[in-house]
Amino acid sequence: MIRATISEIKDGMSAYLRRVKEGESVLITERRTPVAYLVPVAQVAGSASDAEGMDEEACLLRLEQAGIVVRRASGSPLDALGTTPLRTGAALMDALLSERSEELREGQR
Repeated sequence: MIRATISEIKDGMSAYLRRVKEGESVLITERRTPVAYLVPVAQVAGSASDAEGMDEEACLLRLEQAGIVVRRASGSPLDALGTTPLRTGAALMDALLSERSEELREGQR
């Protein structure tokens, strides 16, 4: 098993994924505290042939039953951000600068 910090994973995700595809597992830590465990799908979904023959829904169901995946109840996590309509025809930069000016006036920045 490989140990890696979050920053090491961010910097070398492709290399770590390549090693996981080869059958290794990675323990991801933050300040020496384990936060995640990256393992090949075949390791949790059964044999390699099971994982390859499974459709996406069946694989997710198996991972959910194993307690590895938790599906969100409904909606997108982005829904929590809300939507702020832009002025018609406004350039993106103008809209961002306008929003920042409002935040500065309101004391939010």
